Formats: sequence, structure tokens, C-alpha cells
Amino acid sequence: MSDLEYPLAGMRVLDFSRVLAGPFAGRMLSDLGADVVKVEPPDGDVTRLWGRVKGGVAGYYHQQNAGKRNICIDLRAQGAQALVFELVSSADILIENYRPDVMRRLGLGYETLREVNPRLIMLSISGFGQSGPESHRPAYAPIVHAEVGLMHRQARRAALPYSELPLSVADTNASLHGLVGVLAAVVAREKTGFGQHIDIAMVDATLVTDDQIHYDLEDSEETGPLANDVYETAVGPLLVSADFRYLWSQLIQHHVVVDPCQKDTPLAEKIRLRRDAVASLMGDLDSWETVEALMSKLNIAWGQVRHSADVQQQPTLAARGTIIEVDDRQGGTRPIPQSPYRFSHAKSGVRGPAPHRGEHNQSVLSQWLGKSAQAVDALIDRGVLAADQSSDGKTE
Repeated sequence: MSDLEYPLAGMRVLDFSRVLAGPFAGRMLSDLGADVVKVEPPDGDVTRLWGRVKGGVAGYYHQQNAGKRNICIDLRAQGAQALVFELVSSADILIENYRPDVMRRLGLGYETLREVNPRLIMLSISGFGQSGPESHRPAYAPIVHAEVGLMHRQARRAALPYSELPLSVADTNASLHGLVGVLAAVVAREKTGFGQHIDIAMVDATLVTDDQIHYDLEDSEETGPLANDVYETAVGPLLVSADFRYLWSQLIQHHVVVDPCQKDTPLAEKIRLRRDAVASLMGDLDSWETVEALMSKLNIAWGQVRHSADVQQQPTLAARGTIIEVDDRQGGTRPIPQSPYRFSHAKSGVRGPAPHRGEHNQSVLSQWLGKSAQAVDALIDRGVLAADQSSDGKTE
């Protein structure tokens, strides 16, 4: 298949972002066919330090930057701003997730960049938005989880101490909402001829994606369904996605259990006895085939509580190829989640491993700007560009 079969083939993206909220949006744009160029500073994205290192690339960085190209620019060096302006003049989209004042202080704010390229679509992701009383605050996902009530809800419902969520929901929500905004802006640009600046605040994106927030805003948590229950079976933990009252009614209706209670059994005792009966029933299930047969009979959704290291054995993920193997840059492969987009008449997917810092200085500046190898070398000599040596000792 050719690159023209990717929906965003031919689109150019400058990705100035780091860690997760911006890089994930850039990764998805790359999976959809865009030429995403990560613009990384000489001191590097901190996620290069996180995860197993293979071929000189750490796991966390690899997952969020696979398929991108990379140029390494010292934005404070003399001549760096001019080089960025050249790149912006050729770009469709720019992604950044610095604090709101950083790009402006570097002379790269939206008002300046749109003079260079009126068609530029700029996505800015920050914790608390581009303006407002807290726009100056640095924010990572756990900060937002705390501020918008997710940590409190988790602790309250599970009767546990406050703790971080086990994934960066605030970052990925902001990233995906940013991606929607960018693609909407691409459509709008076809109508108007102009790009625009998209201001995504992690607090906004997390809150609007929170399907439980209405319970707290309207003090109505008691009107919601009971929490899902997890049971221990003979083959491992099982989550049953059903209000216990409904589950019990289905078990009685299908004659799977006998009610251990009498009409005059006190409510608290009735609840205990019925829950004990269900726990005993679940504990006797000795295979996942038996679990599936019972849940199918009751028409109730269920899930095997897996260790995330075992997700490659999950039948649907395995059948859909949701975890794929890509070049690990040292003669083997490494696993990475595949693009979730499945088109009927287009292609998407991870298009290669994550890049080394400055690996594509020459190819990007040649293809985007027509610069010669000598011109690129001059930028390196002046400290505008830098590059790491890859595992094979090359930078291209």
C-alpha cells in the first residue's frame, strides 16, 4: 500500500511537545499518515529516561513518538527562530504543550507564527489554559486528577487512601480532544483558507470527558447504579458488570441459585446472605468457558481481570492485532499498541520506531526547505541544530 492510502498523507506537522499530552496527538496524526516531525531540544524529552531502553530508545518515549521524524533545535540559539519560521512556513499543524508563556517568550507565539503562515493550525495544550488565574501553573496528569475530583472519587468509592490513577487520563483526554480540534480546524481551513489557534486545557478536557461528574455536581450519587462487583473464581478474578440487584434477579429467574432468605429476614442479613450465595457460586466456576456460559445464560456483561502484561493473550486484542511488533533498532522487535482506527477504504497504523534526537535533521530540512547538507552542517556548527548518535553510529 502507498502513503496515499493514509487519510492524512501529505500533511506536515511540527511537534514541539513533550511527555504525553502533545506527543500522543502527534503519534495519532503520524498513524493517520501525516509527516510528523518532533522538534526536540538538546536536553531532550524527559520520557527518554522512562522504560526499557532498546536501540537507544526508552519504552515510554517510543510508545508516544513511534513513526515520527526528529530534528533537534536549541530554540535559544541565535538563528533558531529564523529556522523555525522557515519550517512553520511549510507546515500545516504545530503542536506544543509548554506553559502558556514559553512559546511567546521564544518569539514563537501564535500571533507571530500566523504572520509567517496564515494557514497554520496551532494546538496548545496546557494544564489550566492559555489565560486565566492559574494559566501559569505547571501541570501533569496527577495534578489535574486531584484538581477535578478524580482522586477524591476513587478514594471515596473504594474506601482507600488518596492515590494516583494508574494511567494519565488527563493527558490522553486533552490529547484526543486536541486531535479532534485540529481535524475540525483542517476542515474549517478548507472553507476559509485560514488556520487558527486551539487552546486545550487539561482541566476542561478531563471534566467534559468525565461521565460521572453530574453525580457530584448535583449531589445525586445515590441515584446511580451500584458499583460493579469482582468475584474470585477458581480460575481468577471476574468482574461482573451489573447492579447486584439485577444480577440476583437473573440468577433466581434462571434457577441458578436458591434464595437463602425468608420474607421476614432483616434487610442487612438478607443482603449478606444473598451476596454470600453469589460469591460461593462464582467461586465454584472452574474455567473461563464455564464463566462465559453462565454469563451468556444470564445475558450479563463480564470481564476477566487480567494483568496488563498479559493483554496480548486477550482474544479480541490478539485477533485485531492491537499489539504489534516494530523494529527495536538493535536487530529485533519490540511491542507497541497499534493505531485504533480501522477504516473501510484507508490505512492507518504505526509507521516505524521512535526517532533518535536530531536523527532526521538532514532529511527534514532537505525535503521541507530544500537545504543542502552543507547548510545543515553550518546550522550544527552554529549550535542551532544538534544530534545524538544512533545505535549504528549514524544520525540519518
